[in-house]
Amino acid sequence: MRIALFQPDIPQNTGTILRLCACLNVEAHIIEPAGFPVSDRHFRRAGMDYLDQVTIMRHDCWSKFEQWRAAAGCRLVLLTTKGLTPYLDYRYSARDVLLLGRESAGVPDDVAAVADARLVIPVQPGLRSLNVAMAAAMVLGEALRQTGSNSEAPQP
Repeated sequence: MRIALFQPDIPQNTGTILRLCACLNVEAHIIEPAGFPVSDRHFRRAGMDYLDQVTIMRHDCWSKFEQWRAAAGCRLVLLTTKGLTPYLDYRYSARDVLLLGRESAGVPDDVAAVADARLVIPVQPGLRSLNVAMAAAMVLGEALRQTGSNSEAPQP
């Protein structure tokens, strides 16, 4: 199981998601360009000292990420407010990459078109969406529950 962030805008959200990945032993991918320098103090503060504990792969553009994904044989699972399949109704695989779009704009149509699945977190009518880090945690938790992918993580 992996998480990929498509051109993230907000350093605090990225840091929080990377901390989530560190704690749950999940590889993180950042598809650039990001809307902030990786040395940003807000990014470092949100990630705290966990950033040294996570495997981060940076891809300098979408096409390089897609080359990596094809070689790795991973499915692409997009979390989007435009999805039709609720995230709890999806059957995850340990080889999935959960893709989260930019906080300000999601992903472009050409990126959405190549996703193997487009999942949505249902929210109350009239509300747009959850924070991207909250969405990542919810969907990653369900994906790991289904696949047992982080079974090597310490148990409480």
